Amino acid sequence: MSDGAADTTFPTSRSYANSRKLQAVAHALIPGGAHTYAKGDDQFPEDSPGFMARGQGAHAWDVDGNEFIEYGIGLRSVILGHAYEPVIRAAAAALPMGVNFTRPHQVEVEAAEAVLSLVNQDMIKFAKHGSDVVTAAVKLSRAFTGRDMIAVCGDHPFFAVDDWFIGTTAMNAGIPLYTQLLTQKFKYNDLASLQALFDQFPDKIACVVMEAENTEAPQPGYLQKVQDLCRRKGAVFVMDEIITGFRWHNGGAQAFHGVKPDLCSFGKAMANGFSVSALCGRRDIMEQGGLRSDRKRVFTLSTTHGGETHALAACIATMNEYKSRDVIGTLWRQGKRLQDGVDRIIDSLGIRDYFHLVGRPAALIYVTKDADKTRSQQFRTLFLQEMIKRGVICPNLIVSAAHTDADIDRTIAVVGESLEVYKKALEEGVYRYLAGRPVKPVARAYN
Repeated sequence: MSDGAADTTFPTSRSYANSRKLQAVAHALIPGGAHTYAKGDDQFPEDSPGFMARGQGAHAWDVDGNEFIEYGIGLRSVILGHAYEPVIRAAAAALPMGVNFTRPHQVEVEAAEAVLSLVNQDMIKFAKHGSDVVTAAVKLSRAFTGRDMIAVCGDHPFFAVDDWFIGTTAMNAGIPLYTQLLTQKFKYNDLASLQALFDQFPDKIACVVMEAENTEAPQPGYLQKVQDLCRRKGAVFVMDEIITGFRWHNGGAQAFHGVKPDLCSFGKAMANGFSVSALCGRRDIMEQGGLRSDRKRVFTLSTTHGGETHALAACIATMNEYKSRDVIGTLWRQGKRLQDGVDRIIDSLGIRDYFHLVGRPAALIYVTKDADKTRSQQFRTLFLQEMIKRGVICPNLIVSAAHTDADIDRTIAVVGESLEVYKKALEEGVYRYLAGRPVKPVARAYN
């Protein structure tokens, strides 16, 4: 696709023959047909690509050769765009030197310095997944406080695959009840709901786990009040920055909002799609997992692949991009361009009560509602279906730094065509326009 003016006509007929063949094989070999729930067939319309083959920038091609503009690339991890050359070059240069060793590699120190030069924390420990580091924060908090319970923000959708969190969701099969009861929820932007948990479970809550924000911005002073409450009650303040880290601000959402948590987790956007996550935090808490503490030892994190040289080289290269380029400014600028264009369409069609955007420009989410103004998976599926028909894959509308003006403008035009169908479905019924079954939430009790 050129960087010139956006096309105004879009092909709506695509073949997915190769995807369908692969899907049949995948479901016979892999539970759910994918290794990530958010990439599963139940998360996308039936008439959509099943498998991707390659990507470049903000574009991706499926195994049938269909080209798409992608949003939320790599579950928000590919923040610089697919196959970003400086990151690929750094990873490739590390590979011939060896991937993993019996002792630490010097790149582990270099990567730690690179990340901590942006994030205002004392120490860091690398792993591979967001769940690894958030759960490590919980474990450290329990050891540091001598308490067992966890207060988690119930308005933020996901923190870890581990029992302490998944036990709070509808998908809690296989998790003992006593584990489920150790985690209690509070409401975002509602300090009284958190205070109520501390009152209900005095001297039992080890930590408060939350994002700085998700789709709702914090009220003025809210995060600072949460931190103050944690200090008064002797709990550790854990901020999950897996999503917000290196998207809101180079120093994370904590820098954006002017608050410093005791522990914080980073992951997506750390290495432009390479598997790197990190737990950062206060020295006195983090050292419980080290060799210089006189407290009882904590098995914080110990991952065979946490020090993989090529992934950490990619991390360093990504940090260098944040320092040398205005990546954050690009995300906000392109997100605002997209937001303004979509908002114009929504208002021109008069459907704001049924479809609207939430979140910051750098991380836009769309909300789909039916004719009764109720959140609707059917209408979500319809919007996805119509966007994919026209060459845009958008489980969200979260931009990368690779989205050009032409990509954004083409997407706005596609949104316009798709919302025209959406409006007709509001008037005539969604199943008149929906091809196949609706998508479903990941965290559900039954298929």
